[in-house]
Amino acid sequence: MPAQVNTDQLKKAEACTTLAKNMITQAIEQSAANPQLAEEALKQASQEIAQAQTMISQVQSALQMQSQQQQGQA
Repeated sequence: MPAQVNTDQLKKAEACTTLAKNMITQAIEQSAANPQLAEEALKQASQEIAQAQTMISQVQSALQMQSQQQQGQA
């Protein structure tokens, strides 16, 4: 039986990266007019990216564990 991917977790990671992209775009647009707003947008984007990385790592770990368990049963 192939390993199952937690698609819910990956969809959440995708949403985080979309938010991060939008915040980076906002930072670019605001960089000249409002540097403080740009800085805040970049901080938030960084947090979203870190969250997405964590979620992706969790899915990868789960897949590796499933794969190892299946190899042990074979």
